[in-house]
Amino acid sequence: MTDSELPETECCAMNADNISLDDPQLYFNRELSWLKFNKRILEEAEDPTQPLLERVKFLAICGNNMDEFFMSRISTLRHQAENGALNISSGATTPYEQLEAIREEVCRLNTGYFEVWNDLKVQLAQNGIYIHKIADLSAERQAQLREFFENNVYPILTPLSFDSNHPFPFVSGGFINLAIVVSDKSGNSKFTRVKVPGKNLVERFIRIEEKSAEKAAEFHLVMVEDLIMSNLDLLFPGMVIEKVYQFRVMRDAEFEIEVDETTDILTAVEEGLESRFVGEPVRLEVSENTPDNIIELLAWNLKLPKYLIYKSQAPLALNDFWQIHGIRRAELMDTPFQPYTPRALTDLASIVSKATYKDIMLYHPYDSFQPVVDLIRKAAEDPNVMAIKITFYRVDAHSPLIDALVEARRSGKAVAVVLELKAKFDETNNISWARRLEQAGVHVVYGPVGLKIHAKLCMIVYKTRNGIKRICHLSSGNYNTQTAKIYGDIGYITCNPDIASDVSKLFNSLTGYCVNDGYKKLLVSPDYLRSGMMERIEREIKRQREHGDGYLGFKLNALVDRGIIRALYRASMAGVKIDLNVRGMCCLRPGIPGVSENIRVISIVSRFLEHARIYYFRNGGEEEVLLGSSDMMPRNLDRRVEELFPVEDEQCRKAAIEILKIHLADNVKARELQPNGEWVKRQPQAGEERIDSQVWLAEHRGVWHGEN
Repeated sequence: MTDSELPETECCAMNADNISLDDPQLYFNRELSWLKFNKRILEEAEDPTQPLLERVKFLAICGNNMDEFFMSRISTLRHQAENGALNISSGATTPYEQLEAIREEVCRLNTGYFEVWNDLKVQLAQNGIYIHKIADLSAERQAQLREFFENNVYPILTPLSFDSNHPFPFVSGGFINLAIVVSDKSGNSKFTRVKVPGKNLVERFIRIEEKSAEKAAEFHLVMVEDLIMSNLDLLFPGMVIEKVYQFRVMRDAEFEIEVDETTDILTAVEEGLESRFVGEPVRLEVSENTPDNIIELLAWNLKLPKYLIYKSQAPLALNDFWQIHGIRRAELMDTPFQPYTPRALTDLASIVSKATYKDIMLYHPYDSFQPVVDLIRKAAEDPNVMAIKITFYRVDAHSPLIDALVEARRSGKAVAVVLELKAKFDETNNISWARRLEQAGVHVVYGPVGLKIHAKLCMIVYKTRNGIKRICHLSSGNYNTQTAKIYGDIGYITCNPDIASDVSKLFNSLTGYCVNDGYKKLLVSPDYLRSGMMERIEREIKRQREHGDGYLGFKLNALVDRGIIRALYRASMAGVKIDLNVRGMCCLRPGIPGVSENIRVISIVSRFLEHARIYYFRNGGEEEVLLGSSDMMPRNLDRRVEELFPVEDEQCRKAAIEILKIHLADNVKARELQPNGEWVKRQPQAGEERIDSQVWLAEHRGVWHGEN
């Protein structure tokens, strides 16, 4: 039995007198908690009240997340299992037991994907978007598609045989493949494999051109793998096509970076990326009709155990379904809204003027990200600006911020960029930007090998008649104009001298050899963030014991760290009321009598990705709010450079608290975590106002600026 399946009677039998907070039963397994998050995303794809193409989007997200899960998490567990590890930090079960529990959950999700896709196909057809099987099309259309195949697909296909004269071909990760059994004129069966081209070469869904103007607005699509399977006779002339099956392999995406005196970190990351394409297989997906002998052939050559082999009734590579979402039929998508732009953020002078005496808080995507772009762009042009420093983690493919920094350097300003090359799955993009910035003369720093730079900071240094001033932008989100449209993130603009001093210190520690003995305002990991959070939780415990009014409210992406969870358990046991809004993984088990009965955990999965971090401490009425980049995970606290910063402006602090309260009050999209690990969707109670937090924030955007 896994810890996520612990019966409620067993977990509720605990009492404060005999509980050890190290008891593994008090913690959900990290991997299973992540899969529960993907289940919540699947539920959005199932929801008939969602616009149709948004349901397709959520299904695509499910597929992408599942791929990344296997690429990032499974290899470590597999090695632990094969090396005989008895226990690991994320739960009480052995690695083999965890792998089996993961398999059961993934199989349930795969069944859900199939059922949702079948429903979506019907709904799409009813709205003029058809996904056809080629065998069901007219002879005329099949001929049209065959011509397309000959001209556009056939030339890039390479059949690879497997027999005594041909070794088993290397199978790239992430691509759909066809396992084909053919026979010659003598009746001898042979095995061959064809790799389906990726979407960078041929779109997954190929549109059939319509001659009728009446049907031109409709979308008639076929899938590229179906097109290839329908024309295999052109690839194997003179052979009989006996059977065709689809399969797909995912490979381990983790790689080690080794830097010595002859290798710089950029080169080391590039070399590491090469290893990703040949990493060991971590999952084999096969179409449902694949017979055992083909599966055994693939598994043997890929050296994969049975527990990493999955049959799927749903189409493989669901992440390609973003293409359908890209059809952009307005009536089948979320209603667009115009992000709010505060009046004070019209130009650099007004921003600097306002930020000199009052901080500015932006909540994207309800607030436009354009003022941040304009802030940096206009700083690049302003002759009074002397220097710009910024961190980059995930950058958009066509970044106006990069353009602005290059222009700033050309204008003679000092420009320093701390660019994280090791941002997973964004390494190639970041390497390209690093080279462009370096060619423009920008100081580009990559940070230490053992730490990821995840803090989101920008500092602009400008001269005034009264001397040098620093304006700082700190955020939970990346400096990425595209994700700012779909991620819920909080940015903060301030000229607070203590915060500016801390930001300067932090940049100096990242770009030079400065060793800081502490910060005035910022909590920075890996040295100070954990202890700063623990001190504040303990302060709330003390307040509860002395006055009985302790309260904590956190909004974050993930709660995994055992030390932080133990502190929250101690707070609950002391009587502190705790509300947690955790988007993804949560290893804390709420509702255990004597331990966590004062803790409520909700998760919101909706139109926008909940990405903001808000940490609220009531502190006896001297309320404290921390914002920033860090979740409560060991990697954030111990192996990354992260920052949390206090909201010292009273109006901004109150606004942040109200935003947190709106999320915690959600009774439409919120799901509440139960002691047994299940998430139950909240419903408005009798007489209770219906609150969809994201809808509320979109409708009331600008309120937190005091302008509406």
